[in-house]
Amino acid sequence: MSEQITRDIAALAELFKAGGWSELRVEGGGISLLFSNDPDSTSNGGSALAAPAAPEKGARPPQAPAAAGQKVDPVPDRREKRASGGVIDPDWVAVTAPNLGTFYRSPKPGAAPFVEVGQRVEPSTEICLIEVMKLFTSVKAGLSGTVRHVAVDDGALVEGGQTLAYIEIN
Repeated sequence: MSEQITRDIAALAELFKAGGWSELRVEGGGISLLFSNDPDSTSNGGSALAAPAAPEKGARPPQAPAAAGQKVDPVPDRREKRASGGVIDPDWVAVTAPNLGTFYRSPKPGAAPFVEVGQRVEPSTEICLIEVMKLFTSVKAGLSGTVRHVAVDDGALVEGGQTLAYIEIN
């Protein structure tokens, strides 16, 4: 096995641990990997498919993506709080991460952020990048409105479905 593949597998293992998943199956390039927290999980190279994890108690069902794998959640959790302690307005729309990765507010270090709080956005406005293993995913607003809150610090690890920003439709 090449050194690059070994590093990639180690990176996937770290992402699996950080993501809080119960199982993750990765196949490609002649390799099949199963990461699992269940000691009784199938490890025979893929003859059984991993069952999806049961939703957490009180979790909302997944919604259809707005565009290219991105979720826009029109009913944010009314109990969610900002870092500053203020309550998120229930009429604001949550824009969520399409996948696990590192959240970047700007296209490169030292550059201006894609969006600022108070900025007007359109559905095609890029609001951030999510990077995992040198693969960057552009996250678009998905709707027209005004950015009211950025919920993640630049450079933070985010999980798929995690709220990135809130937009007030206007």
